[in-house]
Amino acid sequence: MVAVLGLTAGHAAGAKSYEKVVWVPVEHQIEQGLEKFLERAFSEAETAGADLVILDINTPGGEIGAADAIGQLIRQSPIHVVAYIDNQAFSAGTYIALNANEIVMTPGSSIGAATPIDLAGNAADVKTISGWSEKMAQAAALNNRNTDIARAMVEIDREFPGLKEKGTVLSLGADRAQELGYADQIVANKKELYAYLGVQADRVQEINPTMGERVARFVTSPVVMSMLLIIGLLGIVVELFAPGFGIAGTVSLCAFGLYFFGHYVAGFASWLHIGLFLLGILLMIMEVFLPGGIVGAIGFISIVTGLIMAAYDTQQGLASLGIAALITAIVTFLLIKKYGLKKLFNKFILGDVQRNEAGYVAPKDQRDLLEKTGVALTPLRPAGVVRIDGMRIDAVSVGAFIAAGTSVRVVQVEGTRVVVQEIESKE
Repeated sequence: MVAVLGLTAGHAAGAKSYEKVVWVPVEHQIEQGLEKFLERAFSEAETAGADLVILDINTPGGEIGAADAIGQLIRQSPIHVVAYIDNQAFSAGTYIALNANEIVMTPGSSIGAATPIDLAGNAADVKTISGWSEKMAQAAALNNRNTDIARAMVEIDREFPGLKEKGTVLSLGADRAQELGYADQIVANKKELYAYLGVQADRVQEINPTMGERVARFVTSPVVMSMLLIIGLLGIVVELFAPGFGIAGTVSLCAFGLYFFGHYVAGFASWLHIGLFLLGILLMIMEVFLPGGIVGAIGFISIVTGLIMAAYDTQQGLASLGIAALITAIVTFLLIKKYGLKKLFNKFILGDVQRNEAGYVAPKDQRDLLEKTGVALTPLRPAGVVRIDGMRIDAVSVGAFIAAGTSVRVVQVEGTRVVVQEIESKE
């Protein structure tokens, strides 16, 4: 410990004195929500005139796309950036750390294991690994770090003599990282970190995610995205099999609402995407009353478009929606197998039967009277009674008075309304 403190004191004596320092946490999974939070944090730091940003990194990794964007954000910042690893900076977290101007670690902390993995937890394809290995090497070269070490953290099927064997990936503890130039300093805690950087604790400003940004980070995770879409779609299906609007419908609305809220706060969704989704829901409801399929098809397309466009990445949005649709289809099949189609169709058809005993009498179809002739039994002023085919029919004239006994012809039938016209006698 004495040796560490001695180095710290020496560094502090000759180091630049930082006047305005910003502390930013980089925690949990790396995803697009974190990228949006860090964009705000760096913007606020620059506006406040900060000359040092300390990234407190503690992450198992995450999306390489988000890490790539965060790395670019760090490189382009005019502020000096220090990556402080107090526990772990694996995978995408390693890449973020390598883009910083300095890396400071604590005893017991680790860095490395940066092989990209797919959604199933397996190593990504060769093309993805090769590209990511190159990005890691370029990030390491920014501060003259050994690029082979960065590649050894990514490439599984390659041996790096003295670093790792084939079939493994490289991870480094704090001491080994410092020995290989992947840690510029080892400190015991935050107090020693401040001493090493020559920073006064009272000059450090913390920028933390807002509640909305925390929700956005949670929602924009690919796994959570898929789960929300699954819950939303399943809620609709279950609601179709359940009487009335109940728990399933409420849960479905909450899931879709959380999906759009998180992506809206993260800056990916707009009111256009939300509007497309709501319009689609409205059109799907209208399809119940306007059969034909066209309105429902447009509504379905509108819903899918809104959900996919709201996602931070179209491909990821399609993948999440595809997974949700597949699971929903399986559950729908099981529900139909158990309850049958009748219960589902009953949600879209009139369930009440009009019975004479209940006082309901369906109107008689009288369209067969059209163009038939008869005689007026009563005067039509314009309503009255006529006889057609031996039946008494309530009718109205086209407008003119028709005297009783006059021959008439049916010219229009609309439901129960029969319209007749006087037949002019031929002289």
